[in-house]
Formats: sequence, C-alpha cells, structure tokens
Amino acid sequence: MKNEASSSNSKEESLVVDCGRRRSSCGYCKSAGRTSISHGLWAHSITVNDYQDLLDRGWRRSGCFLYKPEMERTCCPSYTIRLKASDFVPSKEQRRVYRRMQRFLDGTLEVGKPMELADDPNASKHTGSSVNDLVSSSSGNESLSCGTKRENKAEEFMNHLSNQIDKVVHAYTESGEFPSGIQLPKAAVKMVSQAKRKLSVQGSEDLLYSSNIAFQIAATLRRTRSAERDVQQLRTSKHSAEEVDLCPKSIAEKLAASLNQLANIPELSIRACNGHINFYSTAKCGSSGKDDQVVSLPEESGSRNQSSYTKKSSEHCQGQKRKLEIRMKRSTFDPEEYALYKRYQIKVHNDTPDRVTESSYRRFLVDTPLFFVSPSTDGMVPPCGFGSFHQQYIIDGKLVAVGVVDVLPRCLSSKYLFWDPDYAFLSLGKYSALQEIGWVKENQAHCSSLQYYYMGYYIHSCRKMIYKAAYYPSELLCPLRYQWVACHIARPLLDKRKYAVLSDFASVQDGESSQSCIPESAMELQHDENGLEDSNDVLLGEDEQMIEIESESSDEELEPETSVLGSAAIDGGDVTNVLVGLRGSRLRYKDLQRAFGPSERSYLETQLHSYQRVVGVELSERMVYSLG
Repeated sequence: MKNEASSSNSKEESLVVDCGRRRSSCGYCKSAGRTSISHGLWAHSITVNDYQDLLDRGWRRSGCFLYKPEMERTCCPSYTIRLKASDFVPSKEQRRVYRRMQRFLDGTLEVGKPMELADDPNASKHTGSSVNDLVSSSSGNESLSCGTKRENKAEEFMNHLSNQIDKVVHAYTESGEFPSGIQLPKAAVKMVSQAKRKLSVQGSEDLLYSSNIAFQIAATLRRTRSAERDVQQLRTSKHSAEEVDLCPKSIAEKLAASLNQLANIPELSIRACNGHINFYSTAKCGSSGKDDQVVSLPEESGSRNQSSYTKKSSEHCQGQKRKLEIRMKRSTFDPEEYALYKRYQIKVHNDTPDRVTESSYRRFLVDTPLFFVSPSTDGMVPPCGFGSFHQQYIIDGKLVAVGVVDVLPRCLSSKYLFWDPDYAFLSLGKYSALQEIGWVKENQAHCSSLQYYYMGYYIHSCRKMIYKAAYYPSELLCPLRYQWVACHIARPLLDKRKYAVLSDFASVQDGESSQSCIPESAMELQHDENGLEDSNDVLLGEDEQMIEIESESSDEELEPETSVLGSAAIDGGDVTNVLVGLRGSRLRYKDLQRAFGPSERSYLETQLHSYQRVVGVELSERMVYSLG
C-alpha cells in the first residue's frame, strides 16, 4: 500500500499545465540542432506523493518546470538512477574523500591557499610548450597569477594529450583493430601527484602524466561481447577480452606505440606500464625544492584542475581544528547562498555575470511547486518534513556548499550542489553525496518508507555523467516498463545502444540477486572513478541546470505530439477518468466532454492521451490537468 504523507490541508492537490513536446539544443553532446526532446509540464502545485510517483516514471524538475526525456527520440537518453542507502558500499575513492575531510577538520591535512581560477577559460590549445615549463619550480616571491598561468598551461597540455589518444583510438577503430559500432570512452590524461611520482629504472625521467583509458576500453569491449550473448548465459560466460588480445596491457602497448609516432613531443617519453599509458619527462627539473613545484590538485580533488595551490601558503594552517555544521533549511531565497552560487557558476562553470541573475537563481533552485508536509511522530514523516530544502555546509561559520534536495516519501532526491571554489580540494561534490546517503540511512528510523537516494539522470552516452554508477549498488529505471534494474546489469546493453529496454535483463538480475560480492563491472567503474575528471563535483544536478538555461533561450520549441503518436498509442487508453480543471472546477473528462464540439473534443482527447501516456493512468486520474 502506498504510504500517504500526512497533511493539515485537505485541499492540497497537484495542478499541472501540459506543455507538450519540447525540442532544444543538447547540453551533453553539444549537437548543433535541436536534438534534445522531452515532454514538459508546468506545475502550479504538486504533492510530495505525486512527485515521488513522477520520479518513478522518469520525470525531474527544474524549479516549477517538470520534464521527462522522450527516450526513443532524444539524442542523449537519460535514465533515472537511484541507490538503496542501506545497501551502499563505498568505493576506495569515496572512502578517501571522507577521510580527507576528517583530516581537514582535525587539522592534520596540510593544505595551502587556493589560487583564483583563470580569468580566461578559453585559452588557446597547446602549441608545443616545453614540458619542463609545466613542472618548473616556483620561487617564494612568485605571484599567484603566474602560478595560475602555469596551471592553465598544464591543463591545456593534458587536454592535448587526451586528444592525441582519442585520435589513435579512432584510427584503430577505422582500421578494424577495435570493433566498430561501439561507443568507446574518451581518454582523460591526469597529472601524477608529487607523492606518487616515481623515477624510472634509468633514473633520468620523471613520471608526469598517466591515463587509464586502456582499462576503460577493455571493460567496454568485454561488456559489449557479453551483451551479444544470449542473456541467459551472461552469468556463466567465461569469455574474456584477453582471449582476443584486447586486455588492458595489450591495448595500452598498442596505443603507446602509435602515440610515440603521432605525438612528436621531444620532451616526452610515452610508454605502457601494466595497462596504463604513462608520459615521462626526458629531462630532470633543475630545482631540488620539490615542495615548491606548482602541480595540479591530487586526484581526489573536487574539480578538474580548476584550482591549484602552493605548499608554502598557509591560509589553512596545519593543526587548526575546524567545525563542520550541516543544516537543513526549507527552500527560500538567501542572499548568502545566492552570492556563493554566483561565484561558483562564474568560477567553475565559466558563466558570465550577466547570466547568473537573481531571478534565474530563484527560478532554478528556490522556486518549488512541492507542498511542504510538516513532521510527525507516527513514523510517516521525518523530522524535517517533506518538501524542498537547501542543505548548508558551514565550516567555522563560513558557508562553503549548498545542496538543493527534495525530501519525498520514499527518497531524498538530489537536485543540485554549488560550492566555494576555494574548497575544491575537499571534493565537496563527492562528500555531499556521501552525507546525503548517510542522511537517508539515519532518517529511516523516523520514516520507514524513506529508503532511497535519487541522483537525477544517468546518461551512458555522456562520459561526464557516468560517474553516478560508481555509487554501488545503483539501479536504473527501465524507460518502458518502469522497473528498476541493477546498473551493472544494464550497462552492457547501453554499451551497444543509447536507448534500451532495461527490464529485458530482469531475468539476469533475479539470478544474481543472491550474490554478495561486488560484480566485476562495478569494480571496473570504481577503478575508473578517478579518470572521470572529478566531474561529480561539478555536474551533480547539472542536467536540471541545462533545462533552466535552455528554457530561457530562443533555441527552444514546444509542439503538440499528434504527429508522432500512432493510432494505437492514441486509442489504447481510456481518458474518461482524467481529472480536468476548468475555471475553478474539478471534473472527470467523461463529465466534461459534452461541453465541447466535435473538433475541440477530438483535439483535447488527443492531448489527454498524450498526457496519460507520459504520466500514467493513476497519476492522470489524481493530478489536475488544467485547461485554465
């Protein structure tokens, strides 16, 4: 039986306006055309139970605008992803993020003053600068701006190396060395932190950069090969990538050999080592003061090389204990939060100040159609209540991050996070996700139905969004039957095609439900977590932001769905019991249809069938379909 939230207002109802199909440019694949296709609703109001059920049919909200991707038609299918909090198994990287925060609070983490981010994010690509320039030592009197320029140069150089790897991978695909028709992952070259650098055997080279792309390609090929087998044999398949000489070690050796011919960078030596592609400096740096070298943040940092630090700075002094407070407050406008959001968008997302207005912030992250449900002591509602909230992270009285969340009868739904760029080294995106998972577990004692953590959309075709599956054991929502399927079961099918009926793998999931160990595919994703450019500190909830930005642009188009709905889809449902709102009245369509002429009735019934198809029969009879 559905758990109904208590409410002191018996007149609360969900009132929505159907916006129909929405076409816009895509913020994920950056397509030139209007290839992102979704169905939209404008919610004047909505109950927490109705919104929970909408989430479980693939909907999300941006402010008061609700949207659901048309999965078969849109360029980047977006699958709702959730995690049962009590089953969560943190990865090594996630545990490291938590420990890092604890050391920072205890005063045992040595950190320096974060540098300001670059003013010009659109700097030119690498043009052959010396590798030694990127790791040269800095004197104590060097300005922060000089350090930032070197950091930008290092980031440009790593992007250049990543592009070179992608070119080699593409060449191997074109030549048939790698299978065609498979979406292979993009490379990410990362700077090796000073603590992890090791001298090569010859003693004359420093390891500067590394990429684990070979592991990712091998995992993709292995999953694809498994998906091509009969689904009933997936569990017992003994075939491995090594049988066809496509293990990570072999792939890395192939790529390294081609890179040495293609890259043509005299200061670099490129070699494969145990499946990794390593980039070595062929000349030692002249400075012996290694602690003074300007380097990128360690791999657990919270943004992709967006800030750097010098160890001689001492804004955060070692030994000073700090106090972290996490406050849950109802969604209201707060000038301090808006100031932090504006700084975050400009520094991290490179937005221009004129785009980060107070009105757009209010529409995106403050306005909410959700009714607030007061807390109760009957085990039905948690102490904070149900509704929309801002979870503030405050260190020694300073606001450093804000998580925008919805607390619903069965889940905490994470919508967006923004944070102080000076604290990027704390990986606040990952840390806040761990805290939100912990919050769900703690509040199960007050609300037994509250069990899940919803992370928005998982977009398998967008590398910057697949990090969400690293929160194990996550589930994806089947876009056809609205059943939940284990992410590690669904991913092989998504390697082959962007849109997939995930519940076709349900029989495999049932067979594996008794296993207590972490599946190999999930381990591979956790192994690759550091190669995802730490994007979860930036992109958790960015899908909602993109909707907000696009809805304000002229690149948007709303249209009815009559042109693509087949007769079976239109005639297959009974819309007579759809709840319709007209001039303040609430009527079932069967009691209202005689008020319309034949042409009006035909058009309205087409719209009601479309509406019922995207929200489901039960919600169409519970929410009010507003006609004005």
